[in-house]
Amino acid sequence: MRRYARTLVALALATTVVAGTAGWASGNAQQALTGPPPGTAAWRSDNVLGRELPDPERATPAEVARFFAGLGERDQQSLITRHPLVVGNLDGVPVELRYRANALALRAGHDPRYASLAADPHRRILAFDPRGRGQVAEVFGDLATADRVSVVVPGSDIDAGTFDRTSDVYGTPAGMAKSLYAETGPGSAVIAWAGYTTPVGIGVDAATGSLAEAGADRLTRFTDGLAATGVPAPTVFCHSYGSVVCGLAASRLRAGDLVVLGSPGMRADDVGDLHTEARVWAAKGPDDWIDDVPNVEFAGLGHGADPTSPEFGARRVPAGDAHGHTGYFAPGTESLRAFAEIADGTYPAAEGALR
Repeated sequence: MRRYARTLVALALATTVVAGTAGWASGNAQQALTGPPPGTAAWRSDNVLGRELPDPERATPAEVARFFAGLGERDQQSLITRHPLVVGNLDGVPVELRYRANALALRAGHDPRYASLAADPHRRILAFDPRGRGQVAEVFGDLATADRVSVVVPGSDIDAGTFDRTSDVYGTPAGMAKSLYAETGPGSAVIAWAGYTTPVGIGVDAATGSLAEAGADRLTRFTDGLAATGVPAPTVFCHSYGSVVCGLAASRLRAGDLVVLGSPGMRADDVGDLHTEARVWAAKGPDDWIDDVPNVEFAGLGHGADPTSPEFGARRVPAGDAHGHTGYFAPGTESLRAFAEIADGTYPAAEGALR
């Protein structure tokens, strides 16, 4: 009877989403950006080094890392100059080379959406893809020497143009990452990763998993690239729709901890269904509107169980003073303090589940 009731609720959700948003959402439907970095065709045909370059689509991050480790400074700089968008977005390339390549690509561009990214030459931009709505990743701290690393995965309405907007700061990946970095101890680094095509608004894209599936592939490759360059397994913080991405990536993701906040579900019934060795944590504030979203999955709509429910089995993170859907990283909140301790490995429940 309970399963039947849940099915009826799910069917009602599906009908509401499709009937109520189809006309609106069709104009905002997003096409996931997939495949290799921009400029790949020119990279593949370039014989500047007298040998074949690793194929950005087929080479693993570990293979890319080995290739670049065998190059001298002159050859590395030649590839940066000739192919900044490939080098800057190719997982497995040493991080310092990616910073240089992306700085060059940003200086060469003239799109006003990316003006704030290009304005400060000291920003550590780990990825920059200007195609479509744009994708970007930025590092706070010294990734090359950090012994504790975190990655922030955002939810809907985030792209290169809104990555570091000044309104709703703690709802942006840059704002979340900066706040977390300020709270963590020495020897840490935090990556704001807006490396997938996010939904726009609350419509069919946000209620389905197609964009999250594409994002999960990109997030998996990204963390593989970090590992290939010697970066320790990160703690991954997944906000809102980003938690759907993390749920679909979990079984392949190189992560020590997965922390979801304001989650509509992870497309899993419980922690065991994620098939991950990472510790899984969940937070939800008392006035987060995500609590009004039915935790069901039916006919491809909805994202499943609430990760903060006792039945799901995640470790709970206190969030009693986190306001709204984007208040979890606000300075002074208990959620931010707990996030920083999880990232540092000092949270009191780090060795035992909080059910």
